[in-house]
Amino acid sequence: MILGRAEKPRSSQTETRTLRAKELLPSGPAAPSDPPSRAPAATFPRNSRTDVPRPFVTAHARGAPPGPPGAGSPAAQAQYRPPRAERVSRRAVDVRAPGRRAPAQSVVLPHGQLQGARALNSYFEPAVEENALESRPEPLSEPLSEPLSEPLSEPLSEPLSEPESCVDLTKEETRDSISSKTSTSEDVQQEDGSVFSFITWNIDGLDLNNLLERARGVCSYLTLYNPDVVFLQEVIPPYYAYLKKKASSYEIITGHEEGYFTAVMLKKSRVKFKSQKIIPFPDTKMMRNLLCVNVSVSGNELCLMTSHLESTREHAKERMNQLKIVLKAIQEIAESATVIFAGDTNLRDQEVTKCGGLPNNILDVWEFLGKPKHCQYTWDTQMNSNLGIAVACKLRFDRIFFRAASESGHIIPRSLDLLGLEKLDCGRFPSDHWGLLCTLDVIL
Repeated sequence: MILGRAEKPRSSQTETRTLRAKELLPSGPAAPSDPPSRAPAATFPRNSRTDVPRPFVTAHARGAPPGPPGAGSPAAQAQYRPPRAERVSRRAVDVRAPGRRAPAQSVVLPHGQLQGARALNSYFEPAVEENALESRPEPLSEPLSEPLSEPLSEPLSEPLSEPESCVDLTKEETRDSISSKTSTSEDVQQEDGSVFSFITWNIDGLDLNNLLERARGVCSYLTLYNPDVVFLQEVIPPYYAYLKKKASSYEIITGHEEGYFTAVMLKKSRVKFKSQKIIPFPDTKMMRNLLCVNVSVSGNELCLMTSHLESTREHAKERMNQLKIVLKAIQEIAESATVIFAGDTNLRDQEVTKCGGLPNNILDVWEFLGKPKHCQYTWDTQMNSNLGIAVACKLRFDRIFFRAASESGHIIPRSLDLLGLEKLDCGRFPSDHWGLLCTLDVIL
């Protein structure tokens, strides 16, 4: 039995070149737009309700208190102690042994360092100290056009959680695993060596509401399209454990294994892993880095890169610095290798322009394929209701950069598609981002 099996496209027009170039719409009513190109809807088992777990409290999870009296006075700052509701109770969880927990601690969030985070995250993360874990907080009276969050100056190495909030996604039966479709010798023989495909998706692991159902939803698309490579952002340890159990036909390389992180999944039957490297972003406040994985596919050398660049409009300067690091890393790869970067860049078009644009030998795949409007936006609060934001905000956060091998150029982008545009039985989408399916031609 295949988990969450979805129907294949009816027509051969999967070459509907799909991605989304995100620009913030002007204030006022949202301009009408063409409906996005949809990958085939995945179907999911009924009666698969998942209880809403307690949320992790990460570096982005809680906003700072309004401020101590005499905020400008160091003495007053030192004497100020937030009320009980402003303190976060935490138990550290050993990732290698989830059953073991350190003694509970009280962590006082520094004033001013998480300004505004409470505003957006309150949509989907109830307060840890409250008992009403099943209810959602009321939305803001003045909705935001972009998420606001300020991270801790020293990001926590582990997600904060109450003892009951440790989410175990691996208790589910394994008969529906992705490997049940892709690991047989018959399927391997049917693989088309002239086509290479990958998916990139910010899976929003920081939102624990309906996490299991949303994880099943993501896996159903992996089962349907059977990509050679999967780039993931906002992975958390329980989600990582779930993928390792469900997707045994893939080798998973991660940028970290605590907090939240990126990952690259490689199909074992097609992609040969060679080496990996993590390039740090020295000034990140959000635990971000660049994950580089060197592989071989059908005799072609590839360097696969993914990252989750700094979030929110307020961190544009750091995000542009991180983009420069990414572009520099791409240029430093041997010219005999093809380079593919895919991830959640959080970039606005004007930020790329301020950085001088992309080098001549590096392509933005969406632009290379003709800037198709039907796949322009990958973060669309008008179409995607997961965050509960009333203002229509359309941005092309998720991007793919491509640098062909100088001598051969045997791999060429062919098409793009959006994934995850269908709501699950729980009434939510798999993520607040749309996924991207990219297909490339391999000239043997």
